[in-house]
Amino acid sequence: MLRIEGLHTHYGPSHILQGVDLAVPRGRICAVLGRNGVGKTTTVRSIMGLVPPTSGRVLLDGQDIAGWAPHLVARAGVAYVPEGRLIFPDLSVLENIRVGERRPAKVWTVERLLELFPSLRERSGNRGWQLSGGEQQMLAIARALVSDPRVVLLDEPSQGLAPLVVRELAAVIKRLCAEGVTILLIEQNMKLAEAVADELHIMVKGRIVYVASPEVFRAEEEEIRGRYLTV
Repeated sequence: MLRIEGLHTHYGPSHILQGVDLAVPRGRICAVLGRNGVGKTTTVRSIMGLVPPTSGRVLLDGQDIAGWAPHLVARAGVAYVPEGRLIFPDLSVLENIRVGERRPAKVWTVERLLELFPSLRERSGNRGWQLSGGEQQMLAIARALVSDPRVVLLDEPSQGLAPLVVRELAAVIKRLCAEGVTILLIEQNMKLAEAVADELHIMVKGRIVYVASPEVFRAEEEEIRGRYLTV
């Protein structure tokens, strides 16, 4: 479904991604973990076309979309839920969702999204700034889904959320996968990543240095945490 091959990305003279290789099979959840500043967010921004890669390929069902403009990447079937949510604070819940609707959704209709997120139905007329952090995160996911994407890029969705809300988020992510949505998850919350991902990747200095199933990761967690994840 989504495959990254030898991806290099620069911010000016800074070489951020240094040959990232990553595959996300159809209907699966792959998580990328790593310390701050290693290139996790740059990876999804490069996929989405928000930062043009210097070299390498981003293959979506075999088609190379590297360097495409963001609106073309979105039309190809990739949706992005950015770090910090970036909802529109002065728009209502329904207006925020419809911003992402290029055409009437066939799979993730507004009605279905309100069933998936009951708290958003209750607050459908509220402005974005009136929502809790968890509700804002669910709204950001709903806004991405209304475009009926094939792949969803989730960037640090648990950031700033209480443990109970993170558990609710995990249930939503699992349900989306069960419904056939392919997900690339960027996270620092290892417990969330372990709970939902089919495969865990660790990034260090712009490269993927470790790949394992959750079961293998748990068995090696102490060593891996000390080597790659603790400051």
